[in-house]
Amino acid sequence: MKNCADKDFNLIRVLNKPLPFRGKINGWFTDNYEIVQKCLRQSKAKSIVIDDAGYLITNMFMSGHSSYGAGNAIFSFYNKIGDSFWNLIQFIINVLPEDVIVYLMMHEEQEESGEIKPKTIGKVLDEKVCVEGMFTIVLRCVAENNKHLFVTQSADGAVSKSPEGMFEDLTIENDLLLVDNAIRDYYGIKKEEKNDKEI
Repeated sequence: MKNCADKDFNLIRVLNKPLPFRGKINGWFTDNYEIVQKCLRQSKAKSIVIDDAGYLITNMFMSGHSSYGAGNAIFSFYNKIGDSFWNLIQFIINVLPEDVIVYLMMHEEQEESGEIKPKTIGKVLDEKVCVEGMFTIVLRCVAENNKHLFVTQSADGAVSKSPEGMFEDLTIENDLLLVDNAIRDYYGIKKEEKNDKEI
């Protein structure tokens, strides 16, 4: 996100920690799904990052799992966790304007089969939904020779994908601004010119 600082981006921070680079990306701090959706609606920027979106799931689990007991109650709790994240993705897809792009940053985990996928909690999201299947573009961050890169297509057992011809190479520079420009160019999604008087 470093090159997105001071650009037409907003940031929803699920964890209240400082950015690991200089500069500023305006936005909010919350792990409440309703507030996240409100922020997405109110954002003046056309590109919005939710970082770290996986902690929406983790925080809900950690703040509630000990109070649900066992049996049907805990089963219902896992359903609530899955429903909340699924509903957020549906909100992004179906409610926000087409020229708004939302980036969900998530950690990954490796399953016993060796497959690498976004880290979630509970079988609802893993077995019933398949989170990465709800997105057209899934980029994986890797480090090679002290360089951070995005993987644009499936490789090494990890889920990565992008439309044919959007990116020329299997790996590209880890630069979200570059990605945002490529997506907008590929689909013909333009950002409105800002009025100089806007705050």
